[in-house]
Amino acid sequence: MTTLSCVAKERRWGLSVSCGVLGWVLDAYSFFVPLFLLDPLAKHFAVSKSAIVATVTATLVMRPLGAFVFGWLSDRWGRKYPLMACILWFSVITSVMPLTSSFKMFVLLRALYGIGLGGYWGVGAALVMETCPVRWRGLFSGILQAGYSVGYLLAALAASTMEPKLGWPSMFLATLIVAGFIMLLLLPSVEPARTTAAHGTSFKPWTIFMTHWQSFAALTILMTVITCLSHGTQDLYPDFLKMVHGFSNQKVAKLAILYNVGAGLGAIVFGRLSDRMGRKQSIYCAMSLCLLALPAWAFGRSFGMIALGAFVMQAGVQGAFGVVPAYLNEQSPSDARSFFAGLAYQFGMIFGAPCVIVEYAFRDRLGYGGALAAFEGCVLIALALVLFGIRERHSGLVPAASA
Repeated sequence: MTTLSCVAKERRWGLSVSCGVLGWVLDAYSFFVPLFLLDPLAKHFAVSKSAIVATVTATLVMRPLGAFVFGWLSDRWGRKYPLMACILWFSVITSVMPLTSSFKMFVLLRALYGIGLGGYWGVGAALVMETCPVRWRGLFSGILQAGYSVGYLLAALAASTMEPKLGWPSMFLATLIVAGFIMLLLLPSVEPARTTAAHGTSFKPWTIFMTHWQSFAALTILMTVITCLSHGTQDLYPDFLKMVHGFSNQKVAKLAILYNVGAGLGAIVFGRLSDRMGRKQSIYCAMSLCLLALPAWAFGRSFGMIALGAFVMQAGVQGAFGVVPAYLNEQSPSDARSFFAGLAYQFGMIFGAPCVIVEYAFRDRLGYGGALAAFEGCVLIALALVLFGIRERHSGLVPAASA
């Protein structure tokens, strides 16, 4: 009976991986939905569009709190049920947003949603990395990270199809339906063997930080630089295309779809390459792709050249990012993997978020394209230096040591 049970569990690892990936897609979709509904939301709450955009700050600042709470629960009680709680948390909150007519309540809900957004990655990444076969860990790392781009594309698709036919509230309510489907998949999914064996154990967060502070600092710096690489190539690029090249909204939308496809492919391809050549080497290769794409991405003159540059650039950027789930989990202490990796990821996101302000400030001195290119060139150099100082642990998920 025990042998049959082990075989059954072995066959169910695909459910665990699927839930981890689908939950991250849903989380990303929920984050981007308000950004595609600026006009309807501004009209509904009788505020400016800039006020709606500003609610993103409320979401972002709560992410580390979510990583702390849900990461601790996951490392103490296992992955499945904290993950289910996290999905339920952010999907219910998202579905309630269109039901309120108070803008203050909307801001509060976006802040509470940020706890779920911040909590999901650490738990979901740990579940995927611990249940998938070791030889495919890099591949599923890339697939997991590509889920963020898929969530963005689904939000864009919903804005063009659901919103005109069913109304903008339907885009929020859809999260609850998808969350229910993920819950049904999670119930029969397998719990990683390590968390089953360690069920009910506990750790003191302060002790973890004191023991592994060098690794935590190194991983936080790494995530800060990778965040600058990602957001620095994405956030201002649509505005750059409109202001410098005079592209219409339709052209910008086509390019956004194209380079998000490149982003997803890059994450998967370089994630898989990391299984063969190592995590750091794979990230270095992805960075080389970014360097090759930089001239066409920032200084291309024709639509075709810019499209090619944007596609290759995002393939490289998200190719580097696609290795992150496996890399962070392999660098984390075995008894606090969700907590440790999740917090490093979210703090890096917070510290790297102001990068677009720096880029934007240099437009007058260097020109828009020059500012983007100079900033990303510096980021690539910084990333190479940070990676050089972190030891490779591609052989397996082991306790972290000093970086």
